[in-house]
Amino acid sequence: MNGTQDPLSPFRFQISFSEEPLGGGAASVLSSLDGGFAECTGLEATMEPVVIREGGRNYGAAQRVGPVSFATVVLRRGMLRSQHLWQWFAMVTQGGAYAHRLSLSIVMLDHAGAPAVTWVLRHAMPVKFKTADLNAKASEVGIEELHVAHEGLELVS
Repeated sequence: MNGTQDPLSPFRFQISFSEEPLGGGAASVLSSLDGGFAECTGLEATMEPVVIREGGRNYGAAQRVGPVSFATVVLRRGMLRSQHLWQWFAMVTQGGAYAHRLSLSIVMLDHAGAPAVTWVLRHAMPVKFKTADLNAKASEVGIEELHVAHEGLELVS
């Protein structure tokens, strides 16, 4: 980078997106989405057990595996290398890309800046985009919050 520091280096989480259209759609201009964020919340999956009450079984009900749901992931105080994130949000919310989803990789960095843990969100779509307040005297980062709904969470080793 010609002796200049990478603008994403202060962030503890780096993100990258890859194309994952549900309806077999073609790749778009969104292939260069990547950036960094200072905070990430909502990496969780919850399994709702199915309770089966059997006649004659008086010591508790049987528990079976039920449906899994995923929380909305919230990325806060970040910066991207391009404006493609807004284009993706606009495509999804304006109905032009109903089936267009992206796979989102969230890489947690250690103190030396090396990748420590990678989480992958499958079939992700943006549900909220909030930019930083515009203030001529401030030096805030470009994206205050990005909320992402998804259909699968995977820990990659």
